[in-house]
Amino acid sequence: MKITAVGDMIIQKRIYEGYEGFAELATFIRQGDARFFNLETTLNHEGEACASQFSGGTWLRTNPEVLEDIKPFGFNMTSFNNNHALDFSYAGLERTLEALEKSGLVHSGVGRNLAEASAPRYLETKNGRVALIAVNSSFEPSMMAGEQSPRVSGRPGINGIRIEKHIELPQAELDFIKRIAVETNINAGKEITRREGYHPELKNDEAELGELKFVLGETPRFVMKVNGKDMARVEKAIYEAKLQADYIMISVHSHQISGDAKECPAEFLKEFAHRCIDAGAHAILGHGPHLLRPIEVYKDCPIFYSLGDFVLQLYDIELAPADFFERNGLTSASTVHELLRKRSKDFTRGLMTDPRMFRSVIPCWETEGTKLTSIKLLPIEMAMEGNRSAIGLPRRSDNPEIAEYLAEMCEPYGTKITREKDGTLTCTW
Repeated sequence: MKITAVGDMIIQKRIYEGYEGFAELATFIRQGDARFFNLETTLNHEGEACASQFSGGTWLRTNPEVLEDIKPFGFNMTSFNNNHALDFSYAGLERTLEALEKSGLVHSGVGRNLAEASAPRYLETKNGRVALIAVNSSFEPSMMAGEQSPRVSGRPGINGIRIEKHIELPQAELDFIKRIAVETNINAGKEITRREGYHPELKNDEAELGELKFVLGETPRFVMKVNGKDMARVEKAIYEAKLQADYIMISVHSHQISGDAKECPAEFLKEFAHRCIDAGAHAILGHGPHLLRPIEVYKDCPIFYSLGDFVLQLYDIELAPADFFERNGLTSASTVHELLRKRSKDFTRGLMTDPRMFRSVIPCWETEGTKLTSIKLLPIEMAMEGNRSAIGLPRRSDNPEIAEYLAEMCEPYGTKITREKDGTLTCTW
């Protein structure tokens, strides 16, 4: 079996037919039996859905007709389980679901209740049945889909994996936090509800300062762990897929980092990926930070911690809610041009100015049964300048910096990147 995948597709307008570079990408992508992308927008027509009070950063929405321009690349699997899934509230989410259902693309991770959102979805291919389970660790709490009860319908939303956070501190620093909490009275309201029985009692080696939790440890460090209930739900979905599918892929949208660089995946993400493979998954498809992250091979299964971007059109939104204008010191009488200009400090900061966001790779990996046998990577770049219709669209790249950049970050994971004579990259482990 062969599989191809790309990362974030922030598509906000139609892609003109036969743009320069399209054919070569489509040929490479179509090698795969399963061909995945992350749809990072909502699909609904103007006036069909109100904007949510929150967004994934920019309120993303485009017309469902863009699917007609995406499918010719050859994609047959997707998810829109990302931080933008509820940018246009429940109606926007439901219109997106309806558009994907009509398109024939296999999709997972978002549903009309939690059972639907967390269920594996299946693609039939001549070389085997492929399952897709999609999760997200970067989301507003209200985006989480809800379970049904006997008399109350479930809530539409995403299949989220909540992250439990705390800070470890030595005893002296922990005592200092406790003293600050008492002297500022920052926890007074919570302490009242705790006495009323609504919060568990703190242990002697724990402290709280507002929403921050502190735990006794040997050295200061910030700890993030996957919620146990959410991990169990994903493992249950993998168990179910093992009966139904020959190959199981996990799509993971995650912005969290370790250290101080976007390229470094959070420690919990590494643990999550390994646990999914231990449970029976065969590939992890990461996306979210809009740039490349390392590739790891664990138990003969590929982990792509982030596949970067495939389409990047953040300056092509045609409308925005009043909240977006107000957050940038404007009124809704202003134009979107004014809004984006002010937000980006005259187009000098943000994702659209960072070359790392415009460089990526498309992996094509091959398996014998479920065992990984090879990974080939096609370097790509999105246009950063030129005609407005071309900015953000991907093309094959011969830029050797992409190989160097990826090779450096993969080295600690025991993965080697080699640039071949034809410009493609070979991944060995």
